[in-house]
Amino acid sequence: MESTLNREIGISTHYYNTDFSRAEDVMAEVINSFSKRANQPGQFLNWVGLPDVQLKRVDEIYEMAENFKNQTGAKFLSVFGIGGSKHTVEHMLGINGLNINKDKILFFSDVDSVSLNRYLFRLDNDVTKSNYMIASKSGSTFETKDGFLKIKQLLEKAYQEKGFSQTEAAQKASRHFIAVTDKNAAGSELRRTSDSEDWLGKLYIHDDVGGRFSALDDHSLFTLAYAGMRKEDMIELLNAAKQVSENAMIADIKINDSYAQAAFWVTARLNGISASVHEYMGSMFEDTVNWHSQMQNESVKDTLKQIAKVPDAMHHSAEAHFNPANKYAFALTTPVDNGISKENANGYIGALDKSYSNAGPFFNESVATAKYGLTPAAAGAMTQSRAFSTVYQEMIEKAINKEPLPEVLASVLQPHVEVYKKNLKPQPGEPDVVVAGRFS
Repeated sequence: MESTLNREIGISTHYYNTDFSRAEDVMAEVINSFSKRANQPGQFLNWVGLPDVQLKRVDEIYEMAENFKNQTGAKFLSVFGIGGSKHTVEHMLGINGLNINKDKILFFSDVDSVSLNRYLFRLDNDVTKSNYMIASKSGSTFETKDGFLKIKQLLEKAYQEKGFSQTEAAQKASRHFIAVTDKNAAGSELRRTSDSEDWLGKLYIHDDVGGRFSALDDHSLFTLAYAGMRKEDMIELLNAAKQVSENAMIADIKINDSYAQAAFWVTARLNGISASVHEYMGSMFEDTVNWHSQMQNESVKDTLKQIAKVPDAMHHSAEAHFNPANKYAFALTTPVDNGISKENANGYIGALDKSYSNAGPFFNESVATAKYGLTPAAAGAMTQSRAFSTVYQEMIEKAINKEPLPEVLASVLQPHVEVYKKNLKPQPGEPDVVVAGRFS
């Protein structure tokens, strides 16, 4: 089967060795249930309508990015955030061919001394060379808060060493920060800090948009603008994502590729295939692998799927993948190559198609490319489609098995993260395990 409608926005998917009939039988039921939940409070599905929301804010985001650059003249933008606040941004930069030399955007999300030393080394140990985007919905995420408070101290110290008073140094330091957090100050200590210290602008993590589903939220779009994406390209990206949101509500599996991809994985699982593989071809997808792994672990809650980059992965995976004793479901995301290597690339993709289609259930998602990454439309379409297909997996499987859906879909929640968060907090009568911003 071939899913074709998305060709106009840069995606075409071919499926092999899969019977979609059971998934098609419940398609109308699943989509109807999803549509009733989408963009409703407390359902954590507001990413569905986010492209339309963000199209109205493009000018504002670009103006903020330009003002932030001019405010300090700093060379870099450093993104401080973990999980979806980091991986979505890395993914979007990579597939859009931005920050290839790592000379505009840096990331910091660690808590150990060596990582901090390595990060500071990239700044020539001069923290005034960077502006800082602090991304956290609540503002209390330990890893992000720890990095922010340490950098804040270092910035103030750097300005004091330049001859500024303590008050002046604090004011100068505050000009290096922008917050991406809850718009409501009551719900975010980071917003309260941003407001009290008069940080530039208002960037939001929109309500009911979970981190791994936030690739089109403010932290991502602001970074793309800062890194040099053309405004017209961002508009094209968002329009393609909006088109995917519309396609994903159509009960036709040849049109609704998001549903088809979800149905592919569910069908494999129901046919007894517990292990699966999704591989991405090309260096533009190196950070997509991390984001997709996060989607898999937090939403599908299944660690049996391998997510990797080819051709690197072929060297160490092919022996297992093509061993007839192993049962897998396979997927490839491959570029439409129009460059000087197209003959080899297309031949290589053809060989992989033949190999995987002879080994088990398989699909190849082919995506349109520009010089350094995907076309903006393909980037927006693939990203939004991945979010839909992730959630649809839960809904299709339960519908086929005639199991009721929970009040809020399990695929958008992550209650078990609280296990480690709880252990970071002090026990009664004991000292704090961790203290954000502490220097030993």
